[in-house]
Amino acid sequence: MTDIYLHNTLKQRKDLFKPIDEKNVRMYVCGPTVYDKAHLGNAKTPVVYDVLYRLLCYVYGKEHVTYVSNITDVDDKILNKHQQTGKPIREITEETYNWYIQDMEKLNVLAPNYRPRATEYISEMIELVKKLLANGHAYEAEGQVLFDVDSMKNYGSLSNRSMKEMMAGARVEVADYKKNPADFILWKPSDPDQPGWNSPWGYGRPGWHLECSAMSSKLLGNDFDIHGGGSDLIFPHHENELAQSTCAFPNTHFAHYWVHTGMLMINGVKMSKSLGNFYTVAEVLEKQPAEALRLLFLTTHYHQPCNFTFEGLNEAKKILDKFYNALVKNEDVPSLKVEPSEKLIDALKDDLNTPLALSYLHEDVNALNKAEKLDERKILKAQLLADAYMLGLLYNDPSGWFKGESDVSEIEAMIEKRTEAKKNKDWATADAIRNDLKEKGIVLEDGPQGTTWKKL
Repeated sequence: MTDIYLHNTLKQRKDLFKPIDEKNVRMYVCGPTVYDKAHLGNAKTPVVYDVLYRLLCYVYGKEHVTYVSNITDVDDKILNKHQQTGKPIREITEETYNWYIQDMEKLNVLAPNYRPRATEYISEMIELVKKLLANGHAYEAEGQVLFDVDSMKNYGSLSNRSMKEMMAGARVEVADYKKNPADFILWKPSDPDQPGWNSPWGYGRPGWHLECSAMSSKLLGNDFDIHGGGSDLIFPHHENELAQSTCAFPNTHFAHYWVHTGMLMINGVKMSKSLGNFYTVAEVLEKQPAEALRLLFLTTHYHQPCNFTFEGLNEAKKILDKFYNALVKNEDVPSLKVEPSEKLIDALKDDLNTPLALSYLHEDVNALNKAEKLDERKILKAQLLADAYMLGLLYNDPSGWFKGESDVSEIEAMIEKRTEAKKNKDWATADAIRNDLKEKGIVLEDGPQGTTWKKL
């Protein structure tokens, strides 16, 4: 396959990807609102678009791809957190931002070219509101500026629903000052003790939807290739982004391809704090390594709902154990640099078919385990690593993977004690040490070069 195909929400089908400019491929993905630790849903989305970013860089060249993923650091959720905790808003957003970056690094998510913060683009947001007012698509009411949805003929084209359908299930504030209940806020007033900026409409702050339109326009232009995010953002967030951007800049399309990830489910149920099935990334990584979580996300096609279970996470860890075990057995094999396999690239070009791509990693591992000649092992090891890189996997040191976070010095001291016991033919002590380590999840392997260990 020479072409890339992506499921385009705007057209409700898998669509041939044709960038506006192959020398300047541009992608924008909605990032987190930094008010608390990242939850599993916050992790799944960047993992998916990280694979797409890797694919775009491979096909078009890294220097020809610009990836933007924003940080929302002005929002009512942040304000609520400030009121609940008494912490300064800046402290909340900085701490949460740093947690998020740490989680992304553990998940092998490559840093985008830009991570713009909403608070750094207030002037661009104000200019965008001015354009909408001048173009007759916005109005002022009771200190607020609202977008007039009736002024746009094809409002609802992204979610492919009528106004009635969009309103049914959406959290829309009903207010007397709105011309239409679906009209959404572009700028709203702030109290003196709330975050705000001076504007032509008074001291206030931007509406959520406005932020992404301003940042994407500034960094990628009024027309760019791909806009991504979770399917829960299609309406109202992305619908409203599309509306305000195309109305502010007539004769533009905004994003040409809208790519959305399926919902994250927990044991088949939508994740919710009220249901007690809400997990942060940090909580899950206490159970298993981050790569296991990444692999679990990739076992489901991104466009479909992804079901997280701890059983599935444990299975993902076992799969990675198999992969890393093949690398441990071939640690003596020199590394080569090869291209990812054509079939794996083709799988990713076909709407990011990560389940199929993962099946090729299994083939790589099986071939490497069966290979006997050094030259063959060199190529197969390199192929496995090149293919795994495209999926953001096998970043860890193979031996270190099995040792995990165990107290290495303590384990090695016990192994040394066991070795001495064996020399003295004290088999009871030697067996007791082996059994004690096994209970702690440490498996010993005796060989000609001595005893090695790994963590289950």
